[in-house]
Amino acid sequence: MTETAIIDWARGDIFGLDFPAHPEALQSGGPEFLTRAFRASGVLGEDNSVTNITGFDEWTLGGTGVKVLLSVAYERDAPGLSRDLFVKFSRNFRDKVRDGGRYHMPPEVRLAHLSRDPDFPVPVPKCFYADIQQDALTGVIITERIPYGQGAIEPHHAKCMDQILPEPLAHYRALISNLARLSGAHKSGRLGNAVERDFPVDPDMLIARRARLEAPLLAKRINRLGHFILQYPHLVPAHIADRTFLDGLCADALSAVELQEDIWRFLYSRPDMIALCHMNANVDNAWFWREPDGALRSGLIDWGSVGQMSVASSIWGCIGAAEPETHDRHLDELLDLFVDEYARAGAPILDRRELAQHLELHVMMSALHMTTAPPAILREVPDPGVAADRYDPIFTANETARVQLKITISLLNMWARRDLGRLLRADASWRRKLPAI
Repeated sequence: MTETAIIDWARGDIFGLDFPAHPEALQSGGPEFLTRAFRASGVLGEDNSVTNITGFDEWTLGGTGVKVLLSVAYERDAPGLSRDLFVKFSRNFRDKVRDGGRYHMPPEVRLAHLSRDPDFPVPVPKCFYADIQQDALTGVIITERIPYGQGAIEPHHAKCMDQILPEPLAHYRALISNLARLSGAHKSGRLGNAVERDFPVDPDMLIARRARLEAPLLAKRINRLGHFILQYPHLVPAHIADRTFLDGLCADALSAVELQEDIWRFLYSRPDMIALCHMNANVDNAWFWREPDGALRSGLIDWGSVGQMSVASSIWGCIGAAEPETHDRHLDELLDLFVDEYARAGAPILDRRELAQHLELHVMMSALHMTTAPPAILREVPDPGVAADRYDPIFTANETARVQLKITISLLNMWARRDLGRLLRADASWRRKLPAI
């Protein structure tokens, strides 16, 4: 890890206030900064103030900026004034790699402001303050803190740990319902012009920004992935650790390279399936609670790179870290649920088979880009042979290795179980639906 040049304070583009760029600056700004910020955002009245910081716990979690668990006291408590807050910075000045992810925050700041609308369609943590200096991608978001494990709220669920998740299907149903309500509310027009203003979409630009697959490098990566799987077959389902399947994957991949522009053009060709989406609504980016009637509900956190995109990509961002058995047994059921909730929110009625086709093509391209997993796994777990299986404690303790391994398994399982190679044949139906250039 290498450090980058430190910025202490930045001038926000939204409120015009100087805000702290890292935890130490937040501490130095103290109650005075928090009072100014919360008054500017409207959550704190001019006759009230933050009087003291009562708790301050800095931590690094996730792939980008530093976070702080912040607790405060107010001159007067009032409804909606949470004492326990969560602070997310876009910057990580101690780690140049993590700091490179600061581009995720600008749309997250815009979403934080949009979510303050009382009619926002899904539960999110209440935003107390959010601002960004676009030129430097320096930003901060302060929200209420979700009290995981307290009252009716379940403990936080880690990503790619569904083997210990109670009722996985119920949790994914709650998440898929939220995704459909969010995207459906946008397509119905209930979010007004804010989405088109703050999250404009240009399909041609989205396609152009996609990292291009190059056949020689991809073949090298797939061969390396295949070697890793065959060397450690106990880490993957038996039908994936199969030389015939892996050889077919390599052959299919080279065909996909030739069709990659057409695939991305097809995935952005249906306006009814392009909407405002959370891009990574897995169980770790949510909180869950039970209603008095026993129904499981969820809210969504971590809105980095939120924007308009294919709803199929949003669905995979939700279920892509699930166990392969969830996809094998329940994928069509979850797609039906999305279609129903999307229409109920006022969006166009989608054909589930067409949505499944878009999802499969998205998974295909994601699988080819995920062929880089072995080096990431080996950095944290140099000898995977010591693990009993993919559920071994060594993967529980090493999040990057666990996530890289399990998402790769999910992608390859989808490729095998749903025969994604069929989508590359000349008579594949999606190719007949390609829009004219």
